[in-house]
Amino acid sequence: MTQQIIIATAAFFGMLSVIFGAFGAHALKNILSNEQLHSFEVGVKYQMYHAIVLLVLGFNHNGISAAIYWCFTIGILLFSFSIYGLVLSSAKGKKLRFLGPITPIGGMLLVIGWLLVLINAF
Repeated sequence: MTQQIIIATAAFFGMLSVIFGAFGAHALKNILSNEQLHSFEVGVKYQMYHAIVLLVLGFNHNGISAAIYWCFTIGILLFSFSIYGLVLSSAKGKKLRFLGPITPIGGMLLVIGWLLVLINAF
C-alpha cells in the first residue's frame, strides 16, 4: 500500500465521519430513538477512530502492511456502515436484518488490525 493511498483512505473516512456525525446530530435526532441515535453515533466514532489510526500509520509509513490497511478499511466498511444501514432501515420500519451478522465481522477485522499493529511494533 502506498503512503498516498493510506492517507487518502484515512481522509475520506474521516471526512465521511464528520458528515455522518453532523447528519446524525441534526437530521436524524428527531427521527431516531435515543437507542438508535446512540448506535449510529457508535458507528461514527469507530469510523473516526480508525480513520485517525490510518492517518497516523500513513504519515509514519514505516512498513505498514497491506493486511493492516485492509483490516482497518474493510473493518470500517463492515462495522460502521452496517450499523448505519441497520439504524436507518429500522427507522424506516424495514430493518435490513442481513446486516446484523456483518457488524461483528467488521469489528473482528478492526481487532485483527490492531493485533497486526501490535505484532508490527515488534
